[in-house]
Amino acid sequence: MADAMSEYLKQDMQCESLLECVHGLKELDMEIFQVLTERSEPLTVDEVAEAVDRERSTAYRSIQRLVQSGFVQKEQVNYEQGGYYHVFRPTDADEVADDMQRMLNDWYAKMGQLISEFREKYDQAGDRAAVEN
Repeated sequence: MADAMSEYLKQDMQCESLLECVHGLKELDMEIFQVLTERSEPLTVDEVAEAVDRERSTAYRSIQRLVQSGFVQKEQVNYEQGGYYHVFRPTDADEVADDMQRMLNDWYAKMGQLISEFREKYDQAGDRAAVEN
């Protein structure tokens, strides 16, 4: 495990790697996120699908992953005559970064707790072995 973690930390990571790693985003998700961040207005699923040259259903699944991970916001636009449609825009980068920082802090706290539990469990086992000998 230490070797795996050590190797992982030595990798030449980019922020895109972080997004893939932390949130499980795929290459298409990142491409769609890029399209949304480059546009000044929110886009519909059809506009996104056209921009990345994919089927509407494929683009929709990718957008749903982005919404679930908090990278994209879904907004409802109402027609004057009734009915509505949805558009999608990127979440503010600071908000996303703050969420990732919270996740990292939670992970760090959990790892610290597990390390303490490991230390207690195996220090006690070593103490018992020394007493028995």
